[in-house]
Amino acid sequence: MSGGGWRKGSAARLTLLFTLLYAGFGALSPFLPPLLQARGLPPETIGAVIGAGVVARMAVAPILGHAADARRAVCRALAGACACSAVAAALYAAPLAGTALVALALAQAAAQAPTAPFADASAVSAAARENFSYGRIRGLGSAAFILGSLAGGALAARFGATAPALAQAALLAAAALAALYAPEPAARAAAPNGPGTAMRWTELFALGDFRVVVGIAALALGSHALHDGFAMIYWTQAGASPFVASVLWSESVAAEVLVFLAVGPALLRRLGERGAFALAIGAAVLRWSVMASTAAPSAMALVEPLHGLSFALLHLTAMAVIGRAVPAASAALAQSLYGALGVGAATAALSLVSGVLFGRYGGAAFWAMAAMAGLALPLVFALSQPDGRRVRGGGSDR
Repeated sequence: MSGGGWRKGSAARLTLLFTLLYAGFGALSPFLPPLLQARGLPPETIGAVIGAGVVARMAVAPILGHAADARRAVCRALAGACACSAVAAALYAAPLAGTALVALALAQAAAQAPTAPFADASAVSAAARENFSYGRIRGLGSAAFILGSLAGGALAARFGATAPALAQAALLAAAALAALYAPEPAARAAAPNGPGTAMRWTELFALGDFRVVVGIAALALGSHALHDGFAMIYWTQAGASPFVASVLWSESVAAEVLVFLAVGPALLRRLGERGAFALAIGAAVLRWSVMASTAAPSAMALVEPLHGLSFALLHLTAMAVIGRAVPAASAALAQSLYGALGVGAATAALSLVSGVLFGRYGGAAFWAMAAMAGLALPLVFALSQPDGRRVRGGGSDR
């Protein structure tokens, strides 16, 4: 089973899985806030739903991950999660409103929680075992997200706000079938005599650079919450068609892919960690300042590619710092805490705040996000200088 044919087969099956999964994400995720708005939910409630969905994903994914690992059934659990999420997406076609609509959105967020982590678990394990590129598969997934978003915008423009949800239902149902044929992650053997001793979370936060990275992520990546929740509504209220809005959204994802695969590692090598962080934070401040001033499609077309810097470059740099500052024996805990606190908790809290701000101030609320991102800049100078060891700038994909 270790020959070239098996390697090619695993890569092909995973490519199909990632393509279907991320196309499904793209088909609905940019259009869920407008769908909820079309069903009568006010901005404050939409923000609360988005924030609560993040909390649900943070709580559910680790629990299901532990259970799936214990049973060595990650791919079957992935198939079940995709199927449940597909059913939830299809239920958006029902005439739900109010509490029932909120409950459906939260149920789907919980169902989707393990899908990306479980797909990554399968792909990363297979890539290491069979010597093919995980990054290429993940990049193709991001490209599929763009195509799914474009398709969702076209469907919404022609058939209404529910059409993207039905497209996601079909794609995730197909992903559930593909997951059944994905390679199961290899069992992780215990290594009691391996180098280093795992640290507790309190010991991790005693590391100054780790604390700094979590703080930068909470402020700079958290500032994306308003955009993620309300950009589509902001643009369509300003007169952009659903298709134009989907093109703008896809433009940001395309820039993210480009930075992850090529531009980001080169910038990190040239600028160093402090310089790369400063550039990413500056891009976020510029991006939100322009959005606070105008929603004109021409202006948005110029600033949406800054997502490649404000998100992807910042994330790559954070991975580089964690890689050199945290002992390898504690890498999994460090990544979990970074994701849960530096990204997840901040995004959840700021999604709640964003709903209130957007409901009261509209696009001017982006000034608050610009200020929040700017608060991360002084933290950059609290980073210690790297000790000279080479770090891999592109070692993590979103």
